[in-house]
Amino acid sequence: MHTVFRIDEVRKLDKKSPLYQVDLKLTSDDDQQLRRLTDRIRQETSGSTGWDRVGQLLLKIGQFDKAEELYTALLGQASNDCAKAYIYHQLGWVKQGQGQYKEAASFYEKSIEINRKSLPEDDPTLAAIYNNIGQVYKDMGDYSKALKFYEKSHQIVEKAVSPNHPNLATSYNNIGGVYNDMGDYSKALEFYEKSLKIREKALPSNHPDLATSYNNIGQVYLGMGDYSKALEFYEKALKINEKALPPNHPNLGYSYNNIGTTYFGKGDYSKALSFLEKALSILQKSLPSTHSLIKATKDNIDHVKKKI
Repeated sequence: MHTVFRIDEVRKLDKKSPLYQVDLKLTSDDDQQLRRLTDRIRQETSGSTGWDRVGQLLLKIGQFDKAEELYTALLGQASNDCAKAYIYHQLGWVKQGQGQYKEAASFYEKSIEINRKSLPEDDPTLAAIYNNIGQVYKDMGDYSKALKFYEKSHQIVEKAVSPNHPNLATSYNNIGGVYNDMGDYSKALEFYEKSLKIREKALPSNHPDLATSYNNIGQVYLGMGDYSKALEFYEKALKINEKALPPNHPNLGYSYNNIGTTYFGKGDYSKALSFLEKALSILQKSLPSTHSLIKATKDNIDHVKKKI
């Protein structure tokens, strides 16, 4: 994110694996807004080991193949069930990002199976896994199961954190997503706005989670046919994503896709094609070729070309 580092030392991690540890020293950091975002991401990626923090960061920036390589190596080094449960959870997140939902569910279930042996039912660790299983079922189109797991997660989170905690915002956001996919736009908007209210208080103004909230509210308005409102929120999301994310992050492609779809709805086909082609270029670089979002974007481009 436009920072400059000095390389202090490079060490090979494992004789059998082409992984290296590179120690970097920050040489300049005079952008206050960027510093706030960096500090926040540092908090969000704070794990029990340095390598876990690297894995979390790779997941956050959409580098799923690299994250899979790292967590697979860490799984081979796991010394106890607790460590294995955590790595299974992270591998589930990887597979989810790659669009391999059945494999994701399998890893999450392995994680839950281990954790249930040692944790109470209201432990926040279980809430995170329930939440991710809910996301998998949502992606697979099984909305009743998605709501079931999201609500189990929400009940735990609501008791465990303060009313303005970002985790509660994520929980509201995810429940809103299911209602949006079901076409219940008033319910979706209700939960998305609860999520946005918390995020605006708790996060830096350029945090990617804020972009997610703006994007999701834009989706609701698009579903309702209010293209002007949808475009307003999609552009807010894009503005943050362009500043905060790497140029080939899938969320950036998703933003371009949504704006293109909105212009298509407005009948502005040349602008629609421009944004959709930008989206496809990014998504093809950042996601597996079989990912459903790539297919959806290609379909959108075909629809636009038929209109031009």
